[in-house]
Amino acid sequence: MRIKILSGAIELTAKLHDTPTTRALAEVLPYTARANTWGDEVYFAVPVSAALEPNAEQVVEPGTVGFWVEGQALALPFGPTPISERGECRLAARVNILGKIDGDPKLLGRIRSGDAVRVEPA
Repeated sequence: MRIKILSGAIELTAKLHDTPTTRALAEVLPYTARANTWGDEVYFAVPVSAALEPNAEQVVEPGTVGFWVEGQALALPFGPTPISERGECRLAARVNILGKIDGDPKLLGRIRSGDAVRVEPA
């Protein structure tokens, strides 16, 4: 499955793996939410409930598309967060790994807290 992530003039695409969380996300798309930021991470709530999957990770690569189970939110890291060590992408908790953003994930840095973010099928 491929998705678009849109916010203002920013348009990114991502390829998602076939996981239970990805299938649940597909059922609610298209969806628009307000962005939150935490260091070099953009996250926003989505109306999806999911259990932690076996491949869940807390330290991920920039551009990972993750689902934060406890916060019911998509997590899109593009660099260090306040709890990162040595420049890694360390999230607040383990996330289900859904896929990867195509291209430069640093474009996410243009999104500010409160900006509208839309996720739709690509």
